[in-house]
Formats: sequence, C-alpha cells, structure tokens
Amino acid sequence: MDKFRMIFQFFQSNQESFMNGICGIMALASTQMYSAFDFNCPCLPHYNLAYGLGILLVPPFILFLLGFVLNNNISMLAEEWRRPQGQRGKDPAVLRYMFCSMAQRAMIAPAVWVSVTLLDGKCITCAFCTSVPVETLGNASHPRLSQREIQRVLARIPCREIYDGQEIIANEVAVRYLRCISQALGWCFVLLMTMLAFLVRSLRPCFSQAAFLKSRYWSHYIDIERKLFDETCAEHARSFAKVCIQQFFESMSADLVATRCHLPRKAPADAGEAAEKLLGITDWGTMNMALKSWHRCKPPLNLHPAALPTGNGWAGEGQPPTHPSAPRRETAAYYSCV
Repeated sequence: MDKFRMIFQFFQSNQESFMNGICGIMALASTQMYSAFDFNCPCLPHYNLAYGLGILLVPPFILFLLGFVLNNNISMLAEEWRRPQGQRGKDPAVLRYMFCSMAQRAMIAPAVWVSVTLLDGKCITCAFCTSVPVETLGNASHPRLSQREIQRVLARIPCREIYDGQEIIANEVAVRYLRCISQALGWCFVLLMTMLAFLVRSLRPCFSQAAFLKSRYWSHYIDIERKLFDETCAEHARSFAKVCIQQFFESMSADLVATRCHLPRKAPADAGEAAEKLLGITDWGTMNMALKSWHRCKPPLNLHPAALPTGNGWAGEGQPPTHPSAPRRETAAYYSCV
C-alpha cells in the first residue's frame, strides 16, 4: 500500500509526471480494450480490407485525440496562442515545445495499439487474405473455379468454420503466412518507435540544449502561473462571497432591530481577514476589468528593472555592488492596461 501511495505522490508532484501517468494508464487500457474486443471479420471480398485496416487505424486515431483531450495543457496552449500580445510577448519556441510534448505523450497509446494489433495478426489476416499467393502456397489451377470465385473463397480464410477452399490452399498455411508477415511488421514498428525515441532523447541535448531548457522552463512557468492565478481567483471569490453574505445578514439584523426584534449580535472573527483578501476589488465591474486586463495585458516578466550585470562584469563603476547590512525587501510591480 505504501508503494502505491508513493507512486500516486510521484504522479501528483508536477504536471509532467501526472501526464506521464495518464499516458501509461491509457497504454494499458488500449491493450485491455484490444484483448476484450471481439474481432469478427466479415469474410467478404469487398469488406475485409476496410474492416481490417479500420480496426488497425481508427482506434489509434481516437486514442490520439483522447490523449489530447485528457491533457490539461491543451487549453493552456490554446489560450497562450490566441491571447493578445499585451505587455508580454509570445515565444513560438515555447508553444512548439508544449505542442510537441503533448503530441509525444498522446502517441504512446496509439503506438501500443498498433504494435499489439500487428503482433496479433488478425487485422492483417482479415485485410489481405485475398492477396495470398495461391501460385506459391496452393493450387492455382483449379479447373472449376473462376478468378472471381477464387477471391470469394480466399476471403473466407479468417472464418475457419465456413472456409471451403482446402483444395485451393490450406487454411492453416494461409493464416500462418499472413500472421508471420503481420508479426514481422509489428516488430519492425516497435523497433522503429524505439529508435525514434532513442534518437530524440539522445541527440536533442547535442544540438539545442540551451533552447530546450528555456522552452521547458517557460512552459512550466506558464502552467504554474495559471494554477496560481486560478487559486488566487478562487480565494478572492471565497472572500468576496463571505463578505457579501456577512453584509447581507448584518443588514437583515439591522432591519430586525429596527422592528424592535432585539437579537444578539456578534461580530464575526474573520470579517477583517476576508476584507483584506479582497485587495480593494469589491464590485462586479472592477473584477471583470481585472480579468480582462489579465487576459489582454499580462504583466511583463521583469521583476528586477534595476541595473544588472553585463557580460562578465558589473554595470556601473566596474566594481560589484556592496551588500547592505540590513535585509532589503524587494517588491514586484505589475502594470496592466485595459
């Protein structure tokens, strides 16, 4: 039980770990879905190919979209891409990093589905059963059947209970031939995905490690900033509602006292604390204006507008600044326009 608790704590540590856990769960769910799926090939010449390739490709596309839907960063990416320029510029490298990160995680479950499907071989057997080389594996010179009738017989290869073409080609031979091809494609696909992941992980730090670190840092910053803004808005809404309700009951109490219904009054202990958390925003219009200002003109990311060191030296007289004896309180000012 402690191990599961540690795993859950790791998944909840940050957004990236949480999404890795979600993608792992989706990958396991894809294998369970395929094992529970009842595969029924239609065994008809004009439908086998569509059914087999549909089972091979349509569920991975759905899982890919589902991976984007379950990723919380998709709304953050859309918001960052569509927001006005304001006082803070938009870095295309950060947007590309966020999109590539989501795409890589969303591709895990589809890759697992395709790998399991190819290694199982049922879809390839159903889709390409009419393409079995009868000249090599069977008897192509059957005197009583035309080419169209041979195709109809070969389409029944996945359906062993209704297959009636043993004199043309044995069912076990055709199924084994197609399954071997499918498994070879499956292992090639697994090897290709592994090599691509290896190359991305190993070669990326050799070319653009500094740009990658900057994009990753500001991607995490946008995520943390959004969470803190949501928490601050929720705390402000709670304080606003608390003060509003307290004022309502105080006014009702005053009306009852005016009608000579003497009721005991006790001042709430946290009324002053709730009023302080409002930060001067005490009406509907001001709050809406603050929210519009945050969307249109986010504050610039410059917490220290004073003189900064340039190059390997200090800006100014060439000497490093002396440290003050008393601790100095730093403040960050944010300016926004509507």
